[in-house]
Amino acid sequence: MYAAQVAQAAFDRVDDLESRLSRFRPQSEIQCIARLLPGQSLRLSEDTFDCLTLARKMEQATRQAFSPTPAALQSQATLPGWSLSPADLSIRCEHGLVNFDLGAIGKGFALDRLAALLRQWECPSFLLIAGGSSIIAGDTPDGFDGWSCGLGDEGAPHRLLLNNASLSGSGVAVKGNHILNPRTGGSAHRQSRAWALCDVAAESDALSTAAMVLPEPELTDVLASEPTWLVLVEDDSQIRTIGKHPVTL
Repeated sequence: MYAAQVAQAAFDRVDDLESRLSRFRPQSEIQCIARLLPGQSLRLSEDTFDCLTLARKMEQATRQAFSPTPAALQSQATLPGWSLSPADLSIRCEHGLVNFDLGAIGKGFALDRLAALLRQWECPSFLLIAGGSSIIAGDTPDGFDGWSCGLGDEGAPHRLLLNNASLSGSGVAVKGNHILNPRTGGSAHRQSRAWALCDVAAESDALSTAAMVLPEPELTDVLASEPTWLVLVEDDSQIRTIGKHPVTL
């Protein structure tokens, strides 16, 4: 009975986040933001404000290789300008149309919120997966070294053991060349696959996308200042690591 209550609480939490963050819901906060004119502001829920705060952090940390608004370049010449006010949890449109697409960070953010919920329910041992490309692991079950997660297609030989960590992947094998470079509006630089290992699922989601955009010297430079971040890239079916975080394949 307790497990059923926890599961229902988790599903309710996902539904609530979807209603706020989806660009496909006409009354979601993301869609309300898209209707703002320059100079207008909108007060947000704590969830939406926190998600956009993380998105801005990752945009700056990755030197705009990740952006929550790249689709805006399809209808305007530059990325929109927007600012956040922690004092009243509001967003202000500075210029352009602020069309958010949280596909590269939203799943991870939802997993982080679910992980927090499970811990509140005193269920610290868990493995949560969103669409196969975003994973967050809690405590390892007794008798195991970690949650075994594969890199790549089902049955891939390369695996990581996760313990209170997140893993996200991006690539062009399934959806084709769909990842935009927010700096140029064109296609992403890297034509292989990339995975990011972080403590926070929203960060690993955004970082794996940025890894598809950044040239390797610049990616190495970005990771040099973040010792808890690691990127794994696939070239010619070989997987290698970039970053300082110790990991064993």
